[in-house]
Amino acid sequence: MTRRFIHYLYSGLLATLLLAFAFVHASAFAAAGIEITQAHLENAEEGYKLSATFAFDLNHNLEDAINHGIPLHFTTEVEMTRPRWYWFDESAINAQRTVRISKNLLTNEYQATILGGVQQSFNTLDDALALLRRPSRWVVAERNALKSGATYNVAVHMELNLHYLSKPIHLNALNNSDWSLASDWKHFPFKAE
Repeated sequence: MTRRFIHYLYSGLLATLLLAFAFVHASAFAAAGIEITQAHLENAEEGYKLSATFAFDLNHNLEDAINHGIPLHFTTEVEMTRPRWYWFDESAINAQRTVRISKNLLTNEYQATILGGVQQSFNTLDDALALLRRPSRWVVAERNALKSGATYNVAVHMELNLHYLSKPIHLNALNNSDWSLASDWKHFPFKAE
């Protein structure tokens, strides 16, 4: 009886340790996404511009997809809210910017396209990804969109947007962890001038 109890005790302890190791390993794997190394808003004549830097690498499957002509879309989101003591926070700005990275198989060039805007060609995939890692400053809010002197909570996020993929690839990507690439939300305060 005692021997069987000790056996179950060790089995339970071993199972608990394996489960704890799996959670630690899974959280370390999940952290290998997009990291926002710096983000802040700047005042400009046109409005408020986002300056951000992202750090990430594409895994082999994503690189292989681009090299076989499947374009990947990365969406950067900016949310600005103004805290209120008497009600829910006021949602001031919700801005999105999507960049498509693709390869022209005829010319063997990589293209980075800001949807609704500029398209640039590059010789290497790393050069095209530099546009995502260190994007140009873009206007997320016009000058009159924010109340002068008010403090806003800004949140920035970037992810691989699977909604632009064709349906067969989209369904495969939903079931494959290699296609999940996203950052955590980075929060910082901003005082409008």
